[in-house]
Order: sequence, then C-alpha cells, then structure tokens
Amino acid sequence: MNTPLYKALIQHARRNSHSFHVPGHHNGDVFFDDAKSIFNPLLTIDVTELAGLDDLHHPTGVIKEAQELVSQLYGSAESFFLVNGTTVGNLAMILSVCEPGDTILVQRNCHKSVFHAVDLAGAEPVYLAPDIDAALHVPTHVPLDTIKEALAAYPDAKGLVLTNPTYYGHSADLTEIISEAHRYGIPVLVDEAHGAHFVLGEPFPVSALKMGADIVVQSAHKTLPAMTMGSYLHLNSSCRIDRDRVAEYLTRLQSSSPSYPIMASLDIARAYVEHIIEEQKLSDILQRIQSLKQTFDSLTNAEAVKPADPRIITDPLKLTIRSKRGHSGYTLQNILERVNIFTELADENQVLLVLPLGGKRRINVETIKSIDEEIEKMPPDQMFVSAEWGAQPVTVLPYQKKVLQTFKKEYVDFDEAAGRLNADDIIPYPPGIPMIMAGERMTKESVQKLSRLISMKTHVQGNMKIKEKQLLVYIEEEKS
Repeated sequence: MNTPLYKALIQHARRNSHSFHVPGHHNGDVFFDDAKSIFNPLLTIDVTELAGLDDLHHPTGVIKEAQELVSQLYGSAESFFLVNGTTVGNLAMILSVCEPGDTILVQRNCHKSVFHAVDLAGAEPVYLAPDIDAALHVPTHVPLDTIKEALAAYPDAKGLVLTNPTYYGHSADLTEIISEAHRYGIPVLVDEAHGAHFVLGEPFPVSALKMGADIVVQSAHKTLPAMTMGSYLHLNSSCRIDRDRVAEYLTRLQSSSPSYPIMASLDIARAYVEHIIEEQKLSDILQRIQSLKQTFDSLTNAEAVKPADPRIITDPLKLTIRSKRGHSGYTLQNILERVNIFTELADENQVLLVLPLGGKRRINVETIKSIDEEIEKMPPDQMFVSAEWGAQPVTVLPYQKKVLQTFKKEYVDFDEAAGRLNADDIIPYPPGIPMIMAGERMTKESVQKLSRLISMKTHVQGNMKIKEKQLLVYIEEEKS
C-alpha cells in the first residue's frame, strides 16, 4: 500500500520521541486515562509540522507526494487535501472566480456552503431551478434548457456552480451543460461531495471531472474510508481557473494547524480505491450491496424508491426506502432506529441509507426483517406531498444583498409570513440545502411546508424563534 504520508507518520510514532511541541496531549501522554484506550493509537500520529512530515500549506515532501497520487488516480491537473471538509473547497473555488458585484450562476439546490461562499465573495447570485423528481419529490438536476437560458441572459457570469450527484445519489450527464458554459468562457464548478468513489467506474455514475468540469470538490469522508472533514479539491483547468488564486484561498481558509490524522486518512482512502481496482474487488463489493438491497426489498411494509426520470443515474451506494403504510420519512427513521439501524437522513416521504463500499461487518437479516413488525405498530401520520421550487427556472433575489443590509428586521408569526422577505436562511439539516434563503420572498406553500417540518420535529437551522413558529423577516422600505 503506497501511502507516503501515513507511513511517515507511523515511522515518526515508532521513534518514541519526546514531544516538546503542540498539540498539548504530547503524543497522548497528557490525557484522561479513561479515554486513552479509545484515543491513544490516533494520538500518536496527531502531530504538527515536524521534520519529515511536510507542511500542507507549502507541501514539498510526503504531503506533496500523497496529493500527486490522488491527482494521478482521479486524472486531475492537480489535487489538494482539504481538512475542513468540502465546505472549504466550495468556499475556495467560488471565491477564486468572483469579485464583489460579479454575477454567478448557482443551482438552487446546492449545499449551504455554496451560498455562504457567494455571500462572502459579495457576488450576485442567479438561481437555477432544478427538476423535481415525480417519484421521490426531491430536487435533482438543472435541465440543459434552463442552463442555456441563464447563459444567454448572463453571458458575463464568472462561474456556473452545480451539485452532482445530489445527496440522494442522483447524477445527471453534465457534458452538454459544461460544453455550453465553456462556449461563453464560463468555468464550471461542481460540488461532487457524494461522488469521491465514482472513479471506480461503472456501475457508478461518471465523475464531473471526466465530463470536463473546471473544479470538482469531493467529500472523501462520505463514501470512502476517510475521517470526517477529509475531502479533495481537484483542478481540471488552467485556462479558466487561476490555480494560484485557488491555492491562496485554501491557505487562508483552512486551519494553519491541519489535522495529520485527517490528512493521513485521505492518503489511505486513495490507496483503498486503488486496492479495489488493482485487486478487482469491485464485483464482490457490488454483490454484497445488491444482497443488502434485496433484503430491504423483501420487506412487506417498506419499499425502495427510485427516480422517475430515466435520465437520472442513481449511485449504487444510496438506497432510498419508504413506508408502504403512509408513514413520513421521519417516523420511518425513528422505527429503524428502534432496531439499531441509523440512517443518513429523512424527509417528509422517505429515508436515505448510505451503503458501505466494502468492509467486513454484516447486518443480521432478521434485524432488517423486524422493521416490518415495527411499522405495523405505528399508525400512518403523513400523506406524501410534492416538493415545489418556484415556477421560474432562472431567478434573482428581489433586492441585491447590499440593499438588504440596509433594511431593518422583525419577527412575525408563520401565518403572517407569506409575501414577506425572509431575513435568515432556513435549512433542514441534513441535507443542508436552504429551503428558504435570506432575501427570498416567502410563499404560502413554503411557509406551510416549514410549519409541517417543525411539527414533525425536524432539525431545522434558522433563527432562534423558529420552533415557536416565528420567522425573522426584512422590513422593506415601503413598510418602514
């Protein structure tokens, strides 16, 4: 296993050296004894920029070598380790192409970190509405026609930001979209957080890297064996992207004390993928995944749900299941937790499971089958509803952000909120996609949906009074 950074850390740990440097646990010596049995093996490699261990912000040794191995595997021009998750990659890639006042085209169902980046850049976002899948009632990809409309209307946009695949593992062919954007000289930036394993090839979807995207960010920790917050940023273009500007923002935004265990796990995650390829392990892994899915399919009271759109390719590592007896996804999630099955997320209609890419642990078939009995105990609680994302495919906020900043704010009850300008991002988490963004005008439908979510005790990030069914709104000039 060629893992230069990980091996360098292990070699340093075996020296049994005396630590007179940070971090303050000093190779695990200063630590609660009760916690040492869990943490101690990791603490021995939780070090700082020592001789032979390189520097993430100016790599010339083992970190540089480890990043080059990632780049070779993924076929990028250059790849970077991220220790602050895909969030920091999204921030860096957007800040690197935008200046205050610039226009940027953004898929509306992007992660909140994308919108935070746009705000930090001072750019003016143009929102591109995705399709809503008829079977799952969740947003998927932005149609090509919508992209063409936006490009024609905003030919001087500094970037096109897309999410592919979605949280649910739904992937679309972006080839034409990327080519169309490039005709205008506009770089395409893709949040591919859930696609770090796509490099394995069929039956997984194609990575946006292969489709020609200019920057692609991937959360290695989501589907590969990397520690939480471990991600990759891949550069795929030199003519539309300023490489040094991206690197500069990564240096500014990432911790000046990056976690060596996280970086080592990124080194290992890449090696794990290479091992699957070299040892031809993929067919066995897929067989196990299929067997697990068949067990869920055998349930009487629950079923797997697939997208209605035949153009969408679903990642085999994602499994969406729904109660056949009219339970909401939140109730079904609670039922699963009763039998010790913890899922990635729930929504009004279904739950999402992220399946492992290998591993040795097996779930007892009887545990899965016990779900049927638990579902029968629960009365139905929710009719399925369709997701809505507005009638217009290409939209902008009613006011520019600099104008919004001049408005005062006030709290109003939910039943008074329709028609008002929302003043704080409303984000069901997970998946972390803003349902109502600051500056958007709220509709009766969006307020009703939010009210349902609060009633279902969904975790919603927003203002401090949201659980009291109050929303923070802007006071527009004509109302002040």
